[in-house]
Amino acid sequence: MQVQTHADTQMPLRIAAIEEVARGIRSFELVQADGSDLPEFSPGSHVKVQTPNGMVRKYSLCNDPAERHRYVITVKKEEAGRGGSLSLHQDAQVGDTLPTSIPDNAFPLEGSARSYLFIAGGIGITPILSMIRSLGDPPATPWKLVYLSQHEETTAFREELSSPAYKRRVVIHHTGGDPDAEYDLWPALEKPNSAHLYCCGPRRLMESVRDMTGHWSAKNVHFESFNEGGGVQADDKPFAVRLARSNREFEVPVGRSILEVMREHGCDAPSSCESGTCGSCRSNLLEGVADHRDMVLLPEEMDSQIMVCVSRAKSDKLVIDL
Repeated sequence: MQVQTHADTQMPLRIAAIEEVARGIRSFELVQADGSDLPEFSPGSHVKVQTPNGMVRKYSLCNDPAERHRYVITVKKEEAGRGGSLSLHQDAQVGDTLPTSIPDNAFPLEGSARSYLFIAGGIGITPILSMIRSLGDPPATPWKLVYLSQHEETTAFREELSSPAYKRRVVIHHTGGDPDAEYDLWPALEKPNSAHLYCCGPRRLMESVRDMTGHWSAKNVHFESFNEGGGVQADDKPFAVRLARSNREFEVPVGRSILEVMREHGCDAPSSCESGTCGSCRSNLLEGVADHRDMVLLPEEMDSQIMVCVSRAKSDKLVIDL
């Protein structure tokens, strides 16, 4: 099956293998057609993949960065999503070509850390698994993982993370879908230390961890989201955005980000994660009231700055210093 190469992709990678790693979750091994080495990547990296239906989606690489011959992405089938994951699950076959970008990293592992605390929720295990694999066995740096999921059968890589090699350092907790059965993270977060904390998972989990780590050093707490554009909320409404430097004005509809609309009109801003966690698209807010949906800005910065990849407006118009 041939697919048209998207502007965000550079490499026509071949699907070498597909593996079911949990119910509704599949791993895809991507390789060069000629078997040559792929561009190197660092722990926490992601690639943008054009799915068989033509959509471009961002997926974390979950294999060991030392493996130069392949990239492995792991995709949860989202029935209510925008169609990218459904296309990979339903249409992608071994031997197909998926145009794939050069790896980028908005969630880099701090190499000088004395220890690591990883907190993963659901499919948020993928970038963290790459980090863990990069540390070796025995690990070059001590680490612990708290891995939260609803059900045992939907827990990706459960058998690997329950193996003797990892078991002493890993806590896997299933809620069974019961909010009263949630894991208590506070004992692990109550006392800040020199560890670097990496959290990836549903927005609610990350917001909870952010609230519980307000007394930690900000440089030691890192987040990654797999929800590009921030998602749609029930009270979202269209608003106008004006770029002060060019005096151009656009309407941002429900379901689209400021960054997406800017790109449609030939404008751009620095960006990487496009999920409000890395800070690359931080812009000065000159007028209007923002509806902040990022994981980066401090309360004292919210009146004057905005992350254009996810945040929206409470006012009818925003004026941004771009």
